[in-house]
Amino acid sequence: MRRLLHGTRNNRNSDNNGGFFFFFCHRYFKWILWFSISFYFFSSFLNNPTSTSLISRTTVYHTKLASRALIEQSFVNSSHGLLLKGMKVYVYELPSKYNSDWLSSNQRCGSHLFASEVAIHWALLRSDVVRTLDPWLADFFFVPVYVSCNFSAVNGFPAIGHARPLMAAAVDHVSSQLPFWNRSRGADHVFVASHDFGSCFHTLEDVAIADGVPEFLRNSIVLQTFGVTHKHPCQEVENVVIPPYIPPESVRATLEKYPVTGRRDIFAFFRGKMELHPKNVSGRFYSKRVRTDIWRKYGHDRRFYLRRQRFAGYQSEIARSKFCLCPLGWAPWSPRLVESVALGCVPVIIADGIRLPFPSAVPWAEISLTVAENDVDSLGDILAHVAATNLTSIQRNLWDPSVRKSLLFDVPILEGDATWQVLKALSQMLDRSHKKSSVFIR
Repeated sequence: MRRLLHGTRNNRNSDNNGGFFFFFCHRYFKWILWFSISFYFFSSFLNNPTSTSLISRTTVYHTKLASRALIEQSFVNSSHGLLLKGMKVYVYELPSKYNSDWLSSNQRCGSHLFASEVAIHWALLRSDVVRTLDPWLADFFFVPVYVSCNFSAVNGFPAIGHARPLMAAAVDHVSSQLPFWNRSRGADHVFVASHDFGSCFHTLEDVAIADGVPEFLRNSIVLQTFGVTHKHPCQEVENVVIPPYIPPESVRATLEKYPVTGRRDIFAFFRGKMELHPKNVSGRFYSKRVRTDIWRKYGHDRRFYLRRQRFAGYQSEIARSKFCLCPLGWAPWSPRLVESVALGCVPVIIADGIRLPFPSAVPWAEISLTVAENDVDSLGDILAHVAATNLTSIQRNLWDPSVRKSLLFDVPILEGDATWQVLKALSQMLDRSHKKSSVFIR
């Protein structure tokens, strides 16, 4: 019996020892496995010095990505990031022939009325809020091509006959170098077309309509100055209407001398092209003859300060005016629209069906007047009526600094400025983001 009990005790001890070993292995198995694998790779690493550079490069690369991701995440948590829904934009580094070469050949490239293509590019490059250096983290891809900097030696105006092939070459470049264009067929790629008829790339409307939007751009997003409220071939693409470019520093310099609340001794102002005998160009007349009608009707009206010659200090005239006429040219939009708002002169928009930039930020109905092209003969009476009734109310709305800010492209980006408004518009299109859709699918 004693032997039996002794044997049982021995067996019990043996079972306990076995159970303890099983429990130990089960509990610490993952640590043992981790140590074994680590030891194996470490010994392989020591025996294969050529792998050192590869591993270190990979480690450094992923460390940089991780650090960048942490930094970007901190911006997402900032107020700026929250307002833009954490959106990230990757800016392609194109060969210089697509952008910087144009700028170095003529400094006007960065300051003329079509220069939003330059300003937006620079602003994005300097943004820590929305720019990402890792394309895999991007919601949108900005393609910086300057197509409006080929100035004519004859009249000094931008010639854009090269725009389509230059854009097409840029698309070929990005689609062959990186996978992102082909992944979405360009749906998350952003371009700027800041000239007369935007993405149709022509200065005459009949030719622009005939050509239409290039096939390679039709799936992308275009930031363009052209926009109308009716169906038009030159906006048959996802688009955001942006303001023409006016240098912010010139506006601020003028306002230092002529504050918006200062004396306004000019009743109605316009300086610009007004043809006495408009020429027939391809069956069309410049400004649809509206500017000619203004000159003929009000050229001798003492209330109207109308000038046909250029004057470098014309912004001071705007700052002294109550009403600034903004008639159409070849296209509906005009730089006078931005200058009038920025300098506190009530814009009088004479361009039927124009679609105005950033309506969510700029209360156009409360800061401007709209006069139909056919009502130019009544323009004097219309302005006199407004001056006698609600001009003060309109000016109060117009002189809100945030309104001015919304139409000026600053570098770097300022919250609420024109580039910021572009980004807000893009943040409403995040359904186009491959990154967001991928996260959602998971």
